[in-house]
Amino acid sequence: MSAAPTPNTIAPPAGAGRLPLCGLLALSTAAFTDVMTDLLPAGVLPQMSSALHVSEERAGLLVSAFAVASALAAIPLTAALRGLRRRPVLIGALTGFAVFDAVTAFSSSYPLTFAARLLAGAMGGTMWSMLAGYAARMVPAARRGRATAIVLAGITIALSLGIPAGTALATAFGWRTSFALLAALAVLLVAWVGWKVPSFPGEAAAARTPLRRVAVRPGIATVLLVTLLLLTAHQAIYTYIVPFAAHSGFCHPALVLFVFGAATVAGIWITGIVVDRHLRPALLGAAALVATAMLALGLYGHVHAVLVTAVAVWGAAFGGAPTLLQTALIDASSPASADVATSMQTTVYNLGIAAGSLTGGLILESTGAGGLPWVTLSLAVAALGTIIAARRHAFPAHRPAHGSDGGVQVQAGAQLAPPGGPF
Repeated sequence: MSAAPTPNTIAPPAGAGRLPLCGLLALSTAAFTDVMTDLLPAGVLPQMSSALHVSEERAGLLVSAFAVASALAAIPLTAALRGLRRRPVLIGALTGFAVFDAVTAFSSSYPLTFAARLLAGAMGGTMWSMLAGYAARMVPAARRGRATAIVLAGITIALSLGIPAGTALATAFGWRTSFALLAALAVLLVAWVGWKVPSFPGEAAAARTPLRRVAVRPGIATVLLVTLLLLTAHQAIYTYIVPFAAHSGFCHPALVLFVFGAATVAGIWITGIVVDRHLRPALLGAAALVATAMLALGLYGHVHAVLVTAVAVWGAAFGGAPTLLQTALIDASSPASADVATSMQTTVYNLGIAAGSLTGGLILESTGAGGLPWVTLSLAVAALGTIIAARRHAFPAHRPAHGSDGGVQVQAGAQLAPPGGPF
């Protein structure tokens, strides 16, 4: 007779040969809801500023409020809630989205809307820290990468289809309708998660790894560094892609955004196929392709065919990067500590977005739009060099398989890395 499972045991999922697709799609829709709530104000800024009787600059702070709150709340809230069962925490965060999106939809007060955005950001930081770790616990170790790709596809769908659709809906029926629908979607998600997403136990106090010990595990800091470099690199030019297209003489910025969005869908689809077997080569290839695309934009961005092709390559390469980085982080931390590790990555993501936007703005003011690909190229090359050097723990040639106790088991054919070194 086998021993009874301990509270922290990660039970093998039923039907180990199949992905629990319905549950993973619920988590993917949660990611979609998070990104839509975060970025939709950017698409409806003039309407919101008029309705709330503030300038567009102050209305733009509603986007910043969400991002800052998400970054600040992710680590402390995740640490405080890690002992609770996972499904109630996830449902609580989704309920928060429903409430605060509804408040945004009906509020005519800028301070009230700003407060709702801050609280929604805190919900986002909490939920985002859970999603990848949740997916990892729902599937066998050999399929974690694909499960993570399905969940993070919600980001890509939100960026490529959701934001444009939400903006078009706001133009036709008013911006409040878009936020009301997001609130309704969050309510539906509460029922969906309760129906199809399993409830895993939290971490028992005696077995809980302190935050600082998770942070210093070999490989964690390196994965976070590469995340920061790639996010800063991407955001530095993506924030100002319309001015760059105009600088290059391309008169169809909407086409550039569409090509990028469509390419990210292709990128995450390809990543889902290769991530479980070829994580390191895929991440090396993604960073190299981003660097190559930036080199092409820097040298030949004025040639329209090169511009569109380079943007497509950049989109496909970057589209899979979040999945690759999150999978590498779970490998380095173990699924049992994935929520805490991912909370750190959530903060780093938001720092990268802020740093990239700031850096790109400074470059735009000082050297013009033509300088944007070069700063992104330098950061992408730095990320590529870090990945190449990180051969032991952060991005090993052979991925580890974590047992139910969070310990590492080496996959067949892999060699144990010698101890020592941050990588």
